[in-house]
Amino acid sequence: MEAALTLQQALRWAQAQLPASDSARLDAEVLLAFVLQKTRVHLYTWPEAELSPEAHTQFAQLISARAKGEPIAYLTGTQEFWSLPLVTNRHTLIPRADTELLVELALTLVPDSPLRVLDLGTGSGAIALALASERPDWQLTGVDRVADAVELARSNAARLKINNASFVPSDWFAALTGKRYDLIVSNPPYIDDADLHLTQGDVRFEPRSALVAEAGGMADLWHLVASARHYLASSGWLLLEHGYTQSDKVRLALTSAGYQNVESVRDLGGHERVTLGHL
Repeated sequence: MEAALTLQQALRWAQAQLPASDSARLDAEVLLAFVLQKTRVHLYTWPEAELSPEAHTQFAQLISARAKGEPIAYLTGTQEFWSLPLVTNRHTLIPRADTELLVELALTLVPDSPLRVLDLGTGSGAIALALASERPDWQLTGVDRVADAVELARSNAARLKINNASFVPSDWFAALTGKRYDLIVSNPPYIDDADLHLTQGDVRFEPRSALVAEAGGMADLWHLVASARHYLASSGWLLLEHGYTQSDKVRLALTSAGYQNVESVRDLGGHERVTLGHL
């Protein structure tokens, strides 16, 4: 019978199976901690502890899937966003740290008073739930045209006990006739269908409909700019995440549509990532 691996040996083995990258060691640690239902600190506290045969088999299967490129968030079913542990699945995009800029801007842009806020294309509910967790007096509505995404967002809200966010199925504004919001935020599809990045990394496994837009990635951004003005309250703000090469086009669209104080804000990588304006 093959000798059981210690945690330290299992991590070394796993790292050797993964493509060489800065995250290979971290990926191995996250997956082993997930299998053991322990923290990563546990792996270093008890490096000589042995894996059970069952844990060894599960860990090997996860490492094999990760070596093929499957995202960690799908393998573990969770992803942290704005310090919230969100359940994730293949029906939605994986929440990313870059999108936290959108949350940060929304929180600093408008006064800390009761507001009606709309999150378009909510996916797992990440943006809406982050805002709702920070502003209990805000009423958040998240919409998504994918019914499974709406159910996931609702379950995340219930699990996190966030009561001021609700989620409804809607193709953008289709189910929101007559509604008005003080703030509208969105991280819509904005990747060109011909973009080579779609064949690399985690995005290969994410729903293409949540990534790709027509007109070189601009179609949904243009639609939101044109339509949002009919759903914004007086002086309401629109905040849009976009690709790092699209800020000029988004600013032009907002200005042409009559929005005021239009500007783009850079992410931690120095790229113009979010553009905003108000009526």
